[in-house]
Amino acid sequence: MKVLLVNGSPHEEGCTWTALKEVAGALEKNGVQTEIIWLGVGEIAGCIGCGACAREGGGCFRRDVVNEFVEKAASADGFVFGSPVHYAAASGALTAFMDRAFYSGGGNMAGKPAASVVSCRRGGASAAFDQINKYFTINCMPVISSQYWNQVHGNSPEQVRQDEEGMQTMRTLGNNMAWILKCIEAGREKGICFPEREPVVRTNYIR
Repeated sequence: MKVLLVNGSPHEEGCTWTALKEVAGALEKNGVQTEIIWLGVGEIAGCIGCGACAREGGGCFRRDVVNEFVEKAASADGFVFGSPVHYAAASGALTAFMDRAFYSGGGNMAGKPAASVVSCRRGGASAAFDQINKYFTINCMPVISSQYWNQVHGNSPEQVRQDEEGMQTMRTLGNNMAWILKCIEAGREKGICFPEREPVVRTNYIR
């Protein structure tokens, strides 16, 4: 089993990374492999809704970290998306990344558990947390919870490590993710598979 953790912060080993590492550590103690993917500081264009991914296949026509992630997502078993809080929202980079990743490659993630992790200095964490979770609930993905909202506080990695409740929340999240993954695996061995989906019905609210 493997979980991909996405670091949507411009700082490779900053506060968001510190939180994700705590989650990863708990997962690894439970025998789950992890990989942290840093989005970097380069430009990540947003989705323009052109539909090329659906028409032509092969993912988004822009060849960048989004396509690399979508390819890895096909063989991954779970996901954690982490972001700093910018104006009570996820970072612009992570938002653009998730828009395109879910639009072009949502099928590679459907039915697999996911969680969001947010890092803030003081406020806005719950709004950013809610924003990220919405990607999962529109894509048939079980949302993994913890003992509190998945957030840490601090203005530096050192301060985040001092947030004892936040660090414990991250470890609990990792343990819960590992438990759900093992439950899914056990169910699959008994012939319990992801439900067959009906053809999608789309309704536009106009007359």
